[in-house]
Order: sequence, then C-alpha cells, then structure tokens
Amino acid sequence: MTQLALLPHDFDAVLSSPPSGFVTSERVLEPVLIIERVAGKLSVKLGGVRVFRGEKRLLEAPSVNHAWVIDGTTLRPIPADIPVMLSALLGDEDASDISYATAIKLYRSPPEGLAVQLAPDVLHSGKIAADELPAEVDIPGLVADLFPYQARGVRWMWETVSRTGGLILADEMGLGKTLQIIALLLKDPPESNSPALIVCPTSLIANWVREFRKFAPSISLMVHRGAHRAGIWRDLQVASVVITTYETMVNDISIFSSFEWSWVICDEAQAIKNPDSNRRQAIVTIPRRRSIPMTGTPVENTLMDLWSLADFAIPGMLGDKTVFEVEFPDTVEAGQALGQLTDPIILKRRVKDVAADLPDRIDIDLPLELDDRLARHYDSVREVTMEKYPVAGALVATLQLQLVCAHPWLRIPDAAAVDVDNAQIVVQDELPLLTPKLERTVELLREAFSNGRKVIIFALFNRLGDLIKSACRDFPATYWGAINGSSPQEDRQTIVDEFSAHDGPACLILNPKAAGAGLNITAATVVIHFTPVWNPATEAQASARAHRRGQTEPVTIYRLFYKDTVEEVMLERSAWKSDLANETVPVSSRDADDLKRALEISPVKP
Repeated sequence: MTQLALLPHDFDAVLSSPPSGFVTSERVLEPVLIIERVAGKLSVKLGGVRVFRGEKRLLEAPSVNHAWVIDGTTLRPIPADIPVMLSALLGDEDASDISYATAIKLYRSPPEGLAVQLAPDVLHSGKIAADELPAEVDIPGLVADLFPYQARGVRWMWETVSRTGGLILADEMGLGKTLQIIALLLKDPPESNSPALIVCPTSLIANWVREFRKFAPSISLMVHRGAHRAGIWRDLQVASVVITTYETMVNDISIFSSFEWSWVICDEAQAIKNPDSNRRQAIVTIPRRRSIPMTGTPVENTLMDLWSLADFAIPGMLGDKTVFEVEFPDTVEAGQALGQLTDPIILKRRVKDVAADLPDRIDIDLPLELDDRLARHYDSVREVTMEKYPVAGALVATLQLQLVCAHPWLRIPDAAAVDVDNAQIVVQDELPLLTPKLERTVELLREAFSNGRKVIIFALFNRLGDLIKSACRDFPATYWGAINGSSPQEDRQTIVDEFSAHDGPACLILNPKAAGAGLNITAATVVIHFTPVWNPATEAQASARAHRRGQTEPVTIYRLFYKDTVEEVMLERSAWKSDLANETVPVSSRDADDLKRALEISPVKP
C-alpha cells in the first residue's frame, strides 16, 4: 500500500504505466467516503464500490488524493474529480483527524454523487464508549476517590471534548456530575487569562463553591453576581474558574463575550433548551474553546431541546434550526434517527446502570443561598421576634427562622405555640413563591420523574406540600400523596400503596413526625429532606422508609439547607450528635451554644 500510495493520483497516468504485477480496469466505480475511528481520531478515506456476482465490495484508495482503488492486483478508477471535491469539503481539516461535526454533516448531507459510510464505532453512544475505558484516572490536585464509572466518565469526556470541542453530560442525578466536571477541569487547569465559566441557577452557586473547595482546593474561584460583581471584562480574568447565574450572564453579556474562555459549562442546561430564549441567544455569543451543557433531561419537551443543547456544545453539528425542524419532527422514528447522531457526544448513565459501583445509599448535602431580598426578610423576622418575645425569644425566634427557610409564606397565628406542623400559607406579594430551595426541589423532581423514579419529600410543615405542588404544575400525570398528623391512621398504608402502584411519576410528601416510622416505601429511590431537623434519629428514621430491606436499587438522599442560617446550625448539630452516638455525652451540653449561633448567623452579605 505504501508503494502504491506514491504512484500518481491521476488514474490516466497510472493507466499508461501500471506498476509491476498490477493491471488496470477502465470501468469507473461508484465512489464512497469512508469515515472511521483510528487511534481515537475520526478519519476520512476514499473508496469505490464494486458489484461482483450480486455482492457489493468496498475497495479502498491509497489516500484521499488518489482517484483509484486497489482490488487485489487490479487498479480501478473512481471519478477523477472526487479527491478535489473532498478537499473542498474538508477545507483546513486534516483527513486523518476530522471533527465530529464535520463527520455528521457529511453523513447527513453527502455531496451529490458521493455516498458516505460510517464505521459502526463512529456512532457508539457515550455510555458504551465510556464503559470500554479503564476504570482509573490520575488527576493531580483532586482530593477525592472517584468511583470506577466516574473515572471512566472523566476519561471519556476528556477524549471526546479534545476531539469535538463539546459534549453533553447527562448522567442521572446522584451520580456526581459536579465532581466529574471538577476532575475534568483539573486535567488541564484553566489559566486566569482564559478561565472556565460555569453558568448555573442561583440555587446551585453555593454547591459549586463548596464542591470546588472540597475536591479541588488548588483551583482559584470567583463568584460573579450581586451588586459587587466585576464591571469590566478584565476583572473576570483573576481566577481559574468563574461561577455566575444565567440571569447575571444575560445582563452582563457584553463583558462575558469580550474574550475567549477555555470552557463554558452550563449546569441545569434545560435553561438554554429554548433556542429563542434570551439565555440561549446570549450564551452562544460567548467565545469558548470547549462547551459542556449538563442536564439529566436532554430531551424534555421536543426534539428541538436536543438541537439547542447539541448546537451549543458543538456549533453547527445538526445544521440550521429551520432545516432541523423539518428533518426531525417530533416522532418516535425521528427521535431514534436523531439519537444515532447525538448519542456519541452524550454521556447518559442511570443509577441502575452503575449500581455495582455504588453504595446502596448515596447521601448528598445541597447547600443553598437565600437571595438578597429573602436574606433581609430572614434578618427582619429574627429581630422582630426577639423584640416581641424577650423571655422565650431564642426558642421562638429559631422556630420562626425555620419557617422562613421552609417558605416565607408560612405563618403561625401564635408564634409561641408548640404545635407548628399546621402553619398556614399567607401569600406575600413582595416575596416569591419560587424560592431557591423550592426551585432546586422542582429541578430534582423534574429529573427524577423523567428517569421514571419515585420520590419522597420530608417536610416538617404540612402546608409545604401545597406550595411544592403549586410550583410543579407543569408535571402531567403525576401522583401526589401526603401523610401528616391529620392523615387518619387507617388511610396511611392505602396512600403508600397507591403511590407504589402508580404507573408514572409519583411524589409522596411526608411529615417525619407522622410518617417517619412504620411505613415501608421501597418504591421510592429518591428522598428529599426539605426541612432539616434538630434530631438526627428523626431524619435517619425518615430516610429508612425507602432505604430498608426489600429495596433493590440504590437510594439517593438529598438534604437541602440554606447556608448562614439556622438550617446550617441544625445540620452541624445533627452531625455532632451522630458522631456522639456511641459516647455518653449529654446533648444539653451544647444547647446554649447552638441556639446562640443560630441567632447570630446571618445570610445577609456585607
């Protein structure tokens, strides 16, 4: 082959003087473009198809510049203009290392007179390709032990993004998408003159900061939001990673688009699924070398969702939006055809796919931040309560602050009452229904439901269930059940049975005081603790409703809490009591300190 490759590209020249041992044929074969994976890269080769006794044979040219192919000892021509046509199609790209976007364009819209054939492994899904990779990866600076599936995920993402410039990370919640992204960034830590940009909902900023400080302390961080954010683009080039919100990104797009970022990563990327939204139109103008949208639900409403994400990850990969809409209507057949093209750039694994790698219980703490308006409201409630109840102020105030954290619309007629489960809803126009905690809960439910999982939410205040359902009105065919102190004892098992038997999305909202013991709810594999409790035994009992004998899948347990509030103190106290489970230490020894800190800590930023 090497010697033949040195022969003239023009078949007429070869025809006049064929190499020793070869003969030539004047019959022109049908040309074909062969795209295959070689040493991890996508390469293009030229070939011709010969039909012999009813069977098609694919014959390969010595190079993409040769207008002839080799058939044993016979050299056969393909159309002489094909190499020139291919060169024009590839432009500056090397035929031995083309982009995935180019491969898909050639496959979807082959030039007239040139068939395109993809090798089977070109369209391997991200999951299949990742499964074939080693289960270990060396990442200097990472303070964490990755599960084997996470190591494979990081390897796959690094290899894929190095080749394509983009991908979609769609692992199911609970599998550690954030940790995998942090590990990926540590493979080649960004420089401050071209940092990585992470765009996420406001409710996730605290979690990103916490995860970076825990797993990658060597990475310098900057949070760009609020009144004291950067005013010029050079002020963004002071850290390796910049974290911002979608709203801030849109408002400050002029400075975000003023230089090239090493990465742009979108968490909860359903925020940019609508190609006509301000968020989507703004973020695609940001210059970037690599792009990763993260979402557990790549297709939520229509196939256009996937176009929007894929086009952000790899611009132009699926062509023009209007052409896409015609070619891929919202049908099962079109979805299958589109999946063939996009699966190789999507890493989507479910908990049950990697269950062997996981513990049977995954505990995830999700810190949140109150926005400025809610933070000021929190401090105001504390001050007013302490002034009104000077004697029992500490106990009453901490309870009122728990209510604020649960939802600012919850009110108790008698603030000094002991029984607070039945706090009432009093709509406050100046305070939002969708708080950061409720927003995060909605996203957890959305992803769980899209993956066919059932969810238990534990909430101390009964009317929270009404607020959660109000925020989830766009979830069709969802079973909603509730068990609290007002639920008749004889009805409780019936509610659990209905929840378990429901064929589709289902959510059961429980008060841990009433339903934290005695019930077996193994149909649920996601547990959300919406309100922390002072006693870890109460929380453990509640979690055990789903994580118990009879459960066949890993259970993911989330604890949502606001930083710099009474809830953070409650979680710290709960952890302390758990650590002392086998020690003889009176709990009261810390009561005063905890109450004092709970009333001093403030979410208001200086």
